[in-house]
Amino acid sequence: MKTIYPMLALSLMLGGLSTGGAAATAFYDKAKVIRSTPIYETVRVARPEERCWDEKVYSRSRSGGDSFTPAIAGAIVGGVVGNQFGKGHGKDAMTVAGALLGASVGRDLYRSRGGRRHGGYVLERRCETVDRYVEEERIVGYRVKYRYRGRTFTTRTLERPGKRLRIRVELEPTARYAFNDRR
Repeated sequence: MKTIYPMLALSLMLGGLSTGGAAATAFYDKAKVIRSTPIYETVRVARPEERCWDEKVYSRSRSGGDSFTPAIAGAIVGGVVGNQFGKGHGKDAMTVAGALLGASVGRDLYRSRGGRRHGGYVLERRCETVDRYVEEERIVGYRVKYRYRGRTFTTRTLERPGKRLRIRVELEPTARYAFNDRR
């Protein structure tokens, strides 16, 4: 008998402690959705946009880069000078040599001076990308009214729910029991 009372007391203490320290129990269930309303928020959004315009710019362009005029003028001058030298067939050879040399010198002089330059205003197309800001209404969530076991609740979700909403139900005792509670 003496050994039964201490064992009984120990088991009651352990049982009482386990009841007093009961943790909450949770499980998942489905609730019926009564209403789902989108929640909107106004946001500013940057939209890249290309803006183009025609602009007057001064342009110095070389003209006559492929012109044969300097070479022809040089050949004529060189031919006349070459014709002044030599006799007989030598005169013909000197004329040809003078023409060739004159054409080369005329072309080189023209290139060394940069050719004829023409300046003037021309229209150039210029473009740049700029951000245009617009305000948009965006859905940031849903206000959901649902019913579970006869009671109505409201919550907020990120996604639109269907006809049923998955919920987490948590059960916890309202009173705490402890062994040897003297209240």
